[in-house]
Amino acid sequence: MITTLVYRDTRFVAANPPPETLAALRLEPNVMLWVDLANPTEEEAKLILESTFGFHPLAIEDCLSDNPLPKLEEYDDHLYLVMHAVDYSRADKFSTTEFDLFLGRNFIVTFHRQPLRPVQAALDRYLKSPAVAVRGPDRFAHVLLDLMVEAYKPALDELRQELDQIENGVMREMDSRELFPRVIALRKELSTLRQIVRPQREIATVLSQGKIRLIRPIIVPYLRDLAEELSRIEAQAYSWADQLILSFRVYLNKSVHAASQGIKVLTALTALTLPVFIIGGWYGMNFTNMRETASPFGYLIAFALTTAAMLFLFVMLRRKRWL
Repeated sequence: MITTLVYRDTRFVAANPPPETLAALRLEPNVMLWVDLANPTEEEAKLILESTFGFHPLAIEDCLSDNPLPKLEEYDDHLYLVMHAVDYSRADKFSTTEFDLFLGRNFIVTFHRQPLRPVQAALDRYLKSPAVAVRGPDRFAHVLLDLMVEAYKPALDELRQELDQIENGVMREMDSRELFPRVIALRKELSTLRQIVRPQREIATVLSQGKIRLIRPIIVPYLRDLAEELSRIEAQAYSWADQLILSFRVYLNKSVHAASQGIKVLTALTALTLPVFIIGGWYGMNFTNMRETASPFGYLIAFALTTAAMLFLFVMLRRKRWL
């Protein structure tokens, strides 16, 4: 599908003119075009990319094929940019959609195979507010990239919520059979987020350096802010990964401490039974020549010795806080 916005002297004048007229429109003075190709047919892609705008064959080849990493190429009359829009939910985890952008002096062409909420949000914004002046295609490009970065916020909110739940689970001693898979899954998601953001942050940094002639100096500070926001997201992902590991170590330390306390109690209980076994074993040998067995108070004496020894051990273990 082809969606087109036409501006003249920074003012909106038309939407979706016949695609065959775009070649003539782009040659008119003071005219600016935004052409969005959303899952286009082969004929639509060829019409726009080759016939209407005549982009470099290598750029067209890259656009029509999948690029796993962001890319930035500067040609004679246009700039070619590959970014990846992110979508995230706890059910489907991270998924990315390639977003291709061609930037010229009086046009911007965007290309994507799947529906993108940032692109639709930008289209809705400009169609609902046609009186808003748009000063240059590089402004369009910044708006689109800024909306793509804003799309990370729901993902960050969900990751923060998951991390909080794990930390609360550590405090209330969540079952390890539930905790371990969640820790591993969240760490994997944070690693995926860093892998998505890092190369895009590098591209945004290059755009913000002011060395690309098709980007005006007035737009550079906005692109610099964009690069800083991506850097913040990457740093936050690193921080959360460290926080997750720290929480997991706290859980392991608590588990070791609990096991140690259990061993102490078992050891103390074993120590309390020692007098019973020792004295009971001594008196249970039933030798006829032992004077102790001849006493009518033998059982009473054995019971008194056992009780006294157990009380002594109990007091000693309490003082050492083993019981």
